[in-house]
Amino acid sequence: MIVAEDSALLRQGLVRLLEDCGVDVVGESGEADDALLALVEAERPDAVLLDIRMPPTHTDEGVRAAEAILACCPGTGVLLLSQYVETSAAVQVLARSPRGFGYLLKDRVADADELFDALRRVVAGESAVDPDIVTRLLRRRRVDSALDGLTSREHQVLALMAEGRSNEAISRRLQVSAKTLETHIRSVFAKLGLEPDLAANRRVLAVLTYLRA
Repeated sequence: MIVAEDSALLRQGLVRLLEDCGVDVVGESGEADDALLALVEAERPDAVLLDIRMPPTHTDEGVRAAEAILACCPGTGVLLLSQYVETSAAVQVLARSPRGFGYLLKDRVADADELFDALRRVVAGESAVDPDIVTRLLRRRRVDSALDGLTSREHQVLALMAEGRSNEAISRRLQVSAKTLETHIRSVFAKLGLEPDLAANRRVLAVLTYLRA
């Protein structure tokens, strides 16, 4: 694991939390620059924990670094951390590299279980998006959206898919059988016009439709 955070105090706290839980931290950085990319290429960690707002401008350096890491080191997951709900950042990275990417609010780091669940998923090549970010997207007004035809339950299913939850986890959360959930998912795919295609992952395409809408 590599931790990239410009606040030395928070970075040290994250490193301590990870190491106390048995995670091997092989590097740290206070910048999201070429030096960080070189460190990732040299160490090839399972994942990089990366602040979204880094020097020098504290705007989107973390987003650009995340895209660079996912592009050059496809076996390395990236978990972005943000102080604020910034939905455009999640959409931007997910649209280009949906696998092995996660996006959490920094408040979520206080819950070690949430943090490690997100890390586990990005290391496994899955996605993990903070529930608060998904909720913000769900409440955003949509005009002439393909999502308007979804039922309330189908919206719930798609929102949990956008968080990166597995079918098993969604079934438990909604208290429905696996067969019922599969029916909902097939209905979502059909209403979004996502036909079976060996060259595309319909689950990822459905989530991207949801995030972009």
